Amino acid sequence: MVEHLNVRTYKSDEDLPRENQLAHRIARVAADPVEVTPEVIDMVINRIIDNASVAAASLTRKPVVSARSQAEAHPYTPGSTVFGLPAGETKSPEWAAWANGVAVRELDFHDTFLAAEYSHPGDNIPPILAVAQHAGKTGADLVRGIATGYEIQIDLVKAISLHEFKIDHVAHLGPSAAAGIGTLLGLDVETIFQAVGQALHVTTATRQSRKGEISSWKAHAPAFAGKMAVEAVDRAMRGETSPTPIYEGEDGVIAWLLGGPDRVYDVALPAPGEAKRAILDSYTKEHSAEYQAQAWIDLARKLHSEHPELVDPANVTQIVLHTSHHTHYVIGSGAGDPQKYDPTASRETLDHSIPYIFTVALQDGTWNHEASYLPSRAARADTVELWNTVTTVEDAEWTRRYHSNDVAEKAFGGRVEIELANGERIVDEIAVADAHPLGARPFQRADYIHKFRTLAAGVLEETEIERFLALAERTYELTADEVRQLTIVAKPGLLASVETPKGLF
Repeated sequence: MVEHLNVRTYKSDEDLPRENQLAHRIARVAADPVEVTPEVIDMVINRIIDNASVAAASLTRKPVVSARSQAEAHPYTPGSTVFGLPAGETKSPEWAAWANGVAVRELDFHDTFLAAEYSHPGDNIPPILAVAQHAGKTGADLVRGIATGYEIQIDLVKAISLHEFKIDHVAHLGPSAAAGIGTLLGLDVETIFQAVGQALHVTTATRQSRKGEISSWKAHAPAFAGKMAVEAVDRAMRGETSPTPIYEGEDGVIAWLLGGPDRVYDVALPAPGEAKRAILDSYTKEHSAEYQAQAWIDLARKLHSEHPELVDPANVTQIVLHTSHHTHYVIGSGAGDPQKYDPTASRETLDHSIPYIFTVALQDGTWNHEASYLPSRAARADTVELWNTVTTVEDAEWTRRYHSNDVAEKAFGGRVEIELANGERIVDEIAVADAHPLGARPFQRADYIHKFRTLAAGVLEETEIERFLALAERTYELTADEVRQLTIVAKPGLLASVETPKGLF
């Protein structure tokens, strides 16, 4: 059961009671003491394991090293753990959230939810976990906080498009993480309300971070939102207030960033006493690439096996991917970004280029989070030649399915039409990725554990892999001391093997 709230701009002289403001409604959901369901507990555990997987694989990557070095300059007791560092080496929670958030996001390899907006709701976990460790909260508290973070972000993503107005998707993450921390700490409605407003106010930014020459800030943006959420909660707990009404004000977010004074949004949130189940609507990635590329990678792997002649560009005249508006205009040829066909482009740019991703998966019959992005792989002559035959077009039916609220028909794939040099045509299609809940091989706990073992191999010692998994699978039962051990420690010498950049502190 849900409650709907019509959200629009109000003039300053109009009466808008606080309890009718979206930020206040979010706060009431966060403060609702409803228990989590067994299914949600299980999925929270899956996502904690998933986050640790991709964090482990990114520990020596430059943006992660940089963020971790900043956190290392802010030791604190009791504090919070930082991925890679010993559990007893605690840092200030907002900086731990920052470092861990970058580690989780760097490879673009954790969970996703797509609707009116895009999101990686697993980005809620680093700030909520950091505060749980610092504040001495139990595993049950942690699970409840994470369930709220997912609920609020996914509910906002279903209702309010940010990309339509070129606002980055982390504008939904600041409020959701603040709400999740509020649930974790058992804060009152008023305090959470102020924290949600502050977190939103400081996390609105343009989508240029995901356009053109995509920089390392793509990995930092959600971590920044999480850090701001921690700081917003801290300020609100001290009695500091936020701009109000933050969404509906005459100079608020809707009026100036999300469509103007005439725009009205229908936001559905759980009714009082209703369990927070939105995490069950999200889905993780089997491949390290933009989520809209997941199904296309799976289709390309299938075509590689069935039509080996497609590997050679001499056999191919053109490849057209008929797909959704988003896939065409954001990661496809419709973006108009020449970088999407540039063999010298950054990894961040290549993982937002469906022409590149489809080409490499088609030629290799597989996808690897490192090898598939190597400069030498992108620059291979036969790859560049085949790559330049791949274009995308928007298909109205795939756009409709992309935006459908019916989970049975919601889709993120499309139809490929390939013209061969001998005049033959190959046509195939895929709706959802193999790992999707409705896909050919939906991810289960064993798949999350396999993903963790695979990505942690060579990064963590075997004993550390087993220690973390044993702890993570008991998350809901953990004591406060055990929650402080819910981290991953790099094998000896690994972190010292990479150069640490120098900054102000």
